[in-house]
Amino acid sequence: MSYKDLALDLSTIAAPMVNQSDLPFRILVRRYNTSLVYTQMLLPDRLLHDQEYLEFHTRGLRDAVDTPVVVQLCGNDPDTVLRAAKTVVHKADAIGAQYTDLNLGCPQDAAREGHYGGYLLDKKDWPLVEQVVSALSKLLPVPICAKLRLCQNTALTPDLAARLEAAGASWLTLHARHVSSRRRRQGAADLSQVRALKERVGIPVVSNGNVRTWEDVQKNREETGADGIMVGETLLANPCLFANITPDPVTISLEYLDICREYPDTATLQTIQTHVRHFVDHQCGRRPWYNKFRAALGRCESVESVERLLRMKVQRWRGLAPLDDGDSHDDSNHAEGSGSDAIGRWSEGSSDREEKPAEPFVGVRLPE
Repeated sequence: MSYKDLALDLSTIAAPMVNQSDLPFRILVRRYNTSLVYTQMLLPDRLLHDQEYLEFHTRGLRDAVDTPVVVQLCGNDPDTVLRAAKTVVHKADAIGAQYTDLNLGCPQDAAREGHYGGYLLDKKDWPLVEQVVSALSKLLPVPICAKLRLCQNTALTPDLAARLEAAGASWLTLHARHVSSRRRRQGAADLSQVRALKERVGIPVVSNGNVRTWEDVQKNREETGADGIMVGETLLANPCLFANITPDPVTISLEYLDICREYPDTATLQTIQTHVRHFVDHQCGRRPWYNKFRAALGRCESVESVERLLRMKVQRWRGLAPLDDGDSHDDSNHAEGSGSDAIGRWSEGSSDREEKPAEPFVGVRLPE
């Protein structure tokens, strides 16, 4: 399929994140100006041979609220990746708008050991990468895109991009850092490389990296000339980033929990706890009660117990009145109180939190 037939908005994209790109989170960020979302990176072998894995990761993909969505695959065998993609495309045809992405940027140890993701960027592997992209683009009725990092020889990255375009990729996403399994970030992303790639190819280019605020989104777009901006971990902290809004941490957590209840069995309890932790940490991570909150959150055994923790203890720790079950999450008055971190329901383009180093992201495992 030609990129000219691409009928979706690439402007604001939620990145694929291990065990954090669950259906409820995808729905949540859509509500706040995210134009396109990704699933987490899925393993072709498990899609083909593990029915429970397949069912879990495709549950809800037929729902109209989860379109358009990019299903991200990894792998180094064209036949295996294609067969796995076909299982997802069948689901996608039922909902009408779903896109398949090849991950060429994952820096994790598993990617190195499995020889996929960012470890297919060496020039000797380019023919293999081209074979995978070509097979998908020729044999699937949906657009194919690829997400990559900088080649070790940075100057070669636009060459690889041009070859992926020739192989049939409809758009490319560049995280302009080099692959490192020990440190996921080695300095700031080099946005000049996104512009260089954009100038080399004729298909849309999405920039990924260096975004912590709405102002960063705008700056990134201006510096790179990219067709879209992809954001990952900053969206975990603030899912309303693309709406230029800083949400009340309890309010946004309760909204996420409501979605989890509406779409049961689409996120594990560990995933839910991790999301809530990120939401609260974004503004309250330096509060004296934050470690108590993390410990209490880890002891929760259900969505209901997480909600009680937020409504009662977290509100009290913040110096605010507890929220009864009948209270509306949307009542802006609930954020009025003596706590120094108390804010209204939404604060456009602002946050009163103290700047601090980003907490290392800890992924969580799904049940075997």
